[in-house]
Parts: sequence; structure tokens; C-alpha cells
Amino acid sequence: MPRRFLTALMLAAGSLAGSVLYRRRAARRLERVDLYAEDGSMASIAAGSPDAERLVTLARELVVLAR
Repeated sequence: MPRRFLTALMLAAGSLAGSVLYRRRAARRLERVDLYAEDGSMASIAAGSPDAERLVTLARELVVLAR
């Protein structure tokens, strides 16, 4: 019985770790533009939202130029 419990526990821990890693990788693929103001505030605009496409395109160009 303890061996079965240990196997189930290891399977659950592996599934949880895999789930966390998958979510982190999926979150990195999302493109967005972060706008920082002088007062320390920030606005994050996700790609696909109405005025974001122009900003995302400009950001892509800046990243290419910075390389």
C-alpha cells in the first residue's frame, strides 16, 4: 500500500509541475505592449486589441533594430 501511495503522489507532483511549466511557456508567447509613465504607472496592451496592432508592429521593428 505505501508503494502505491508514493507512486500516486509522484504522479500528482509531476502533473502539477508540468502544468505550471506549460502555463509559463504559454504566457511568454503572448505579445503585448507595456507603456510606462513618469509617475510609475504602467498600462499593458495585448496584441489583437483595437489600437494595439500599430504599437506591436512598432515594437517588433524596434526589437529587430536593437539586435
